[in-house]
Amino acid sequence: MATTHGSDVSTGIMRRLFVEHPRSLGMSWSEHGVGAVVIGATLVGAGAACLIHAIVPGWFTQTAGKTVERMHDHMLRRKAGAANPENWPDYEI
Repeated sequence: MATTHGSDVSTGIMRRLFVEHPRSLGMSWSEHGVGAVVIGATLVGAGAACLIHAIVPGWFTQTAGKTVERMHDHMLRRKAGAANPENWPDYEI
């Protein structure tokens, strides 16, 4: 079956958007998605704690800092055990 240039381009874009990054980390799309959701929810929780702390300084005095430390340690361990650790960035956003 012949493909058109347009479908080649769209296939390339789809591969780049959904497959290349997770694969470079040795993960499936769903594995990567679960990890991203967990990290995102953790960051939202830490952010909410910061906002509350701004109003009531006696609450959540160490929550954000300890969350960042735990996440940093988690990312370092995850990178060390990755399928392709040389492909992992030194930082992640």
